[in-house]
Amino acid sequence: MSSRGGRAASTPWGRLKPLNLDPLEAIGLPSKGDKRLLDYKAQERYYTKIVERYMEFCTDAGRGDELSRRLARMDTSQGNARIERPQTAPSASDMSIDASLGQKDLATLMMAMRKLREGIVASHRVDDFSIQAYIFCIRLSILVKHMESYHPAILHLLRKMHPVQALTSMELQEFVGYLVLDLACRQNNLAEAFAVRHQYRLHDPKVDAVLRSLAHDNYFLFWRVKQSVDGHKAKLMEFAQDDMKRQTLKCLGRGYLSIDKPSLEQYTNTSWASLTKDYGVGWQLEGNNVIIRKPKVR
Repeated sequence: MSSRGGRAASTPWGRLKPLNLDPLEAIGLPSKGDKRLLDYKAQERYYTKIVERYMEFCTDAGRGDELSRRLARMDTSQGNARIERPQTAPSASDMSIDASLGQKDLATLMMAMRKLREGIVASHRVDDFSIQAYIFCIRLSILVKHMESYHPAILHLLRKMHPVQALTSMELQEFVGYLVLDLACRQNNLAEAFAVRHQYRLHDPKVDAVLRSLAHDNYFLFWRVKQSVDGHKAKLMEFAQDDMKRQTLKCLGRGYLSIDKPSLEQYTNTSWASLTKDYGVGWQLEGNNVIIRKPKVR
């Protein structure tokens, strides 16, 4: 029995546990009216949760190849130290991986980073913390090739934050390099890429080599550079990879009557089977020789 103002009767409904809300999802977008991330301390706590969630994601993925696969699935095409690309923890080879869960975690992380960036911009914050947060967000967004996140973030970092609180020379070179590669590889705007390179006095031989390979349709050089750069630059180069490969095939088709199969696979970094299946190459294979076209009979 219960009475007004007295202790409620113990019922199954009264013993229900409160919902466990994900702390990254509990906060909304500042642009949609949620003002909590305009507070500096709230931003710092939220960023710590983002980094912790990402480290958990890396640990759960275990092996490096599994982490790469999880990041690729999102492909759309602590402390005060600056956050570098995390290393994954070792794991047993028979570790069970829940792929769908990993994908959901990454989607949650991407949205959380957007919320944090909106809060930083709306609060007009430019300091060591905000730069650190932007660097982390850009690097992760590049790894999943989410240009809607990394492109505006790079522009804000270079145009709005750097003039107020200067990046280190290494950081400036890194993020200008990302912008140049995005312009050249994703946006196919070589003129603007060279202009930005000149504006910020970028000195990066590997980025220069990428620009040179794109300007001269040199896929062999492009592939060779891609094998030598870090994971973030390699991800940005992926935007141009297929177009470069197809352009190479067109050049070979115009300039050669035949080519040996190993050379063709080396120039395109692609197996003969993949060239015929994925790229529609209709050339004929005779032994170890690829017949591109036969000379006209006069």
